[in-house]
Amino acid sequence: MTTYNTDHLIIGFGKGGKTLAKTLASKGENVILVEQSAKMYGGTCINIGCIPTKKLKHLAEQGSEFHTAILQKNELIGKLNQANFEMIDKVATVITGKADFIDAHTVQVTTDSDTHTITAKHIYINTGAKSPIPNIDGIHSTQGIYDSTGIMNLAKKPDTLVIVGSGYIGLEFASIFTQFGVKVTVLDLITECLPREDRDVAEALQKIMENQGITFKFNQSVQAFKNVDNQVVIQTEETELKADAVLIATGRVANTDFNPKNAGIELGERGFVKVNKHLQTSQPHIYAMGDVAGSPQFTYMSLDDFRVVKSHLLGDGSYTTENRTFPYTVFTNPPLSVAGLSENAAKMQGINVKTATLSANAIPKAKIIQQTEGVLKAVINADNNKVIGAQLLCAESHEMINFMDLAIRQGMSASDIANYIFTHPTMSESLNDLFGQF
Repeated sequence: MTTYNTDHLIIGFGKGGKTLAKTLASKGENVILVEQSAKMYGGTCINIGCIPTKKLKHLAEQGSEFHTAILQKNELIGKLNQANFEMIDKVATVITGKADFIDAHTVQVTTDSDTHTITAKHIYINTGAKSPIPNIDGIHSTQGIYDSTGIMNLAKKPDTLVIVGSGYIGLEFASIFTQFGVKVTVLDLITECLPREDRDVAEALQKIMENQGITFKFNQSVQAFKNVDNQVVIQTEETELKADAVLIATGRVANTDFNPKNAGIELGERGFVKVNKHLQTSQPHIYAMGDVAGSPQFTYMSLDDFRVVKSHLLGDGSYTTENRTFPYTVFTNPPLSVAGLSENAAKMQGINVKTATLSANAIPKAKIIQQTEGVLKAVINADNNKVIGAQLLCAESHEMINFMDLAIRQGMSASDIANYIFTHPTMSESLNDLFGQF
């Protein structure tokens, strides 16, 4: 058994954790970072999330063969994984093993060859989230059922794929596999696509995906799985489907398998670690960042959580999680990108709103690149003309939405954007026409 005493112990190699490790080490602090698996150096984004999925999406768009795309994806994440390990290993102690709290200041780490006991003044939890396994008959015994990690490592392309779950993860994989030539069916218990978004935009995306060959079946409760003739049979209350593979995309839950009770760390109703606006847990010297803390499940929010913790540790604590806004993108084809409030959300807050829409087919750049499907929607406060929301379903929307989020943060008006000078020909210049309607 090896014993350590350290200033800072970080559990989890995610975006927030690794950035904090570098920052604290640069200040001369003693830092230990614990990661359960060498396959996860760098966190979810690099290894099983953003980077590999977008690499596969890009290769599918380029017409790459499925098996070749998987190999190229693996090569990329292998390089990034190693680079992340080397980056932190130069400035901190990296221990690969399973961390469990013994008490509020002590963590036991079990590795392949040893057990370490680490005592730390400050502890930071950045363990992320994991795919839950639904309680469906046959899910454990049936071959051909995968989570979002497993589906990216198939040895052979399936001819047919059923995706259980129509959320952001499910829709992204539906687009990726469709572009590889797979026949995709999406099942969900809910009654409509993307209920969080405005109906006109969500229905436009669903129609585009249906035109691409994707089948949606809503209000479907999956009852059981079984194997028949090397396929997966999916039994619902109403029907029976067959597929070569099934993806379970029913969301993600906090990864709290580190004995939080031993440290007196409280969890919320949904299983996330309870934190205050500074991301302190119920133990003030223990912080939580990223997915495990219930932050929006994007790697850039884990990075922003790092900024919050840094402000509290090294600054005046003025940078907190209160009132923060952020854009997000669903990387379908075309991508759907959102900033601020939807029309429906704004109305629920009692805001007097005006909206405008613009067809992507009206954008010169869209015609040039032959990607004319989609719609752009703007939401403004009718009382002061301020921009409060945007939903952009069009090519390159994932780049455009950052400008829109900044515009909302800075309190820009519709006329400010209508008269903004954009380069030409670009997708961004369409915002002139969109906001010029007000």
